Amino acid sequence: MRSTFSLLPYINRSKVKADGTTAILCRITIDGKQTAISTGIYCRPEEWNSKKNEIKSVRENNRLREYLRLTEEAYNEILKSQGVVSAEILKNHISLNNIHPTTLLQMGEWERERLKKHSEEIDSTSSYRSSMYYQKYLTDFLTSIGKKDIPLEEVTEDFGKSYKAHLKKCKNFGVSQTNHCLRWLNRLLYLAVDKEILRVNPCEDLEYETRPEARHRYISREEFKKILSTPMYDKRMELARRAFIFSTLTGLAYVDIKLLYPHHIGTNADGRRYIRINRKKTKVEAFIPLHPIAERILSLYNTTDDEKPVFPLPNRDALWFEV
Repeated sequence: MRSTFSLLPYINRSKVKADGTTAILCRITIDGKQTAISTGIYCRPEEWNSKKNEIKSVRENNRLREYLRLTEEAYNEILKSQGVVSAEILKNHISLNNIHPTTLLQMGEWERERLKKHSEEIDSTSSYRSSMYYQKYLTDFLTSIGKKDIPLEEVTEDFGKSYKAHLKKCKNFGVSQTNHCLRWLNRLLYLAVDKEILRVNPCEDLEYETRPEARHRYISREEFKKILSTPMYDKRMELARRAFIFSTLTGLAYVDIKLLYPHHIGTNADGRRYIRINRKKTKVEAFIPLHPIAERILSLYNTTDDEKPVFPLPNRDALWFEV
């Protein structure tokens, strides 16, 4: 039999903040047993409509409606998966999963969870993996100013400027790493705008670091010849060199070379070898006649056992250090 379930938002009139606002709580009742949880939403007592249990401000009331919708959705999800749900179970689920993030780090964890699911769908973890570091650096900064977290409404442009200074002076980050961290901060704030938690992004006008012109936008013919004529004594570095040369001569990306198997290699009527493979990113089939140097590199590795890839490559980040 389905449980009796209800949600009742109300304001905590006994605790009014210095700015004149008070917290909106939500009473969860399941089978007669109750518990209360903070919604993370605030309003002035005079803005609360006690007859309709809603906020007079349309924007804030939309946030409250969304919170109640997500809470009800969580109730149905738990009931479906576990068959039983209590007021405390639902409260704990809401607290642990941050179904309505109201602070900066909560929003970061919420976005990381979304990125995790997306990475599984596209079979690429680079964005999710990078987000772990950006979230950590933001956490470190908050710790340095004596905070465990900060409400989204309290984030200001000065906060963004202080964070930027922290990255440059305390972390000693360069231009690229600093800008990546600032983009993560802006990403979380724009999400807060999308969810109508903030009216505008307070760090929207925060300037990014100016990137210096890249020293190598491409390699010259002479530089490529030097790479060709400079074998490495370390086996892993030599593997990186050969993979780079092979990539240059075939136009294949690193992920395509890593997924290259003997069955992708064929020989045409003239005796010339070629690669036929579906590119990982575009899913488009590529037909690539092999350059003699690429053929020589290929002959050094596995071209017979189709249970193993041609090149014994590690993950991209590990090989990057060798490059």
